[in-house]
Amino acid sequence: MLLICLGLSLGPRTHVQAGTLPKPTLWAEPGSVITQGSPVTLRCQGSLQVQEYRLYREKNPASWVRLIRQQLVKKGYFPIGFITSGHAGRYRCWYYSRNHSSEHSDPLELSWGQFHTFLLTKEGAAHPPLRLRSEHQAQQYQAEFPMGPVTSAHAGTYRCYGSRSSNPYLLTHPSDPLELVVSGQHPQDYTVENLIRMGVAGLVLVFLGILLFEAQHSQRSPQDAVGQ
Repeated sequence: MLLICLGLSLGPRTHVQAGTLPKPTLWAEPGSVITQGSPVTLRCQGSLQVQEYRLYREKNPASWVRLIRQQLVKKGYFPIGFITSGHAGRYRCWYYSRNHSSEHSDPLELSWGQFHTFLLTKEGAAHPPLRLRSEHQAQQYQAEFPMGPVTSAHAGTYRCYGSRSSNPYLLTHPSDPLELVVSGQHPQDYTVENLIRMGVAGLVLVFLGILLFEAQHSQRSPQDAVGQ
């Protein structure tokens, strides 16, 4: 009993030794650039068996982290259901295992708010994506890409991206695909093969016309002879 009590009394007094385990990886799903009101989850993952993860924001403590269920925190999940300006900042994470803590992860900058530019891409297109500056309408940022007179060449699958002027090469994840289907008459195809087909069809019609004319002429001839 003496040894057991001694072991229990020493347990709470043990200290975590810092910086002795490899640093974890921190990332955001679906991405670190999101619009206001969208959900995002910060993920922290270590290389060893982890007892629990920790997430913190540089310079300004993140009070929202304390509201996450411990079952998710222990697995390295830090979800945000509705992002606002209060969630933005520079984050790092770390973990501990067997009374040893890891190094802190590389920083992750969580951005939100206005998209200054929108990009529109088409699958399989050889030309670069279309770019337009965003406009604030109906409490949201948007851009309209006019197509002009629509032809069959406009048909295809489109996606759009957002970016900010502070880092124009950092793009959001792509939007859901939009399939554009162009209905109506198809433009005439004037390839050599089709021209040959049209020529053969014309000759067949001419030949049928000659046969029909000769058949009508032969039927009239006996009648003309009887009349004479």
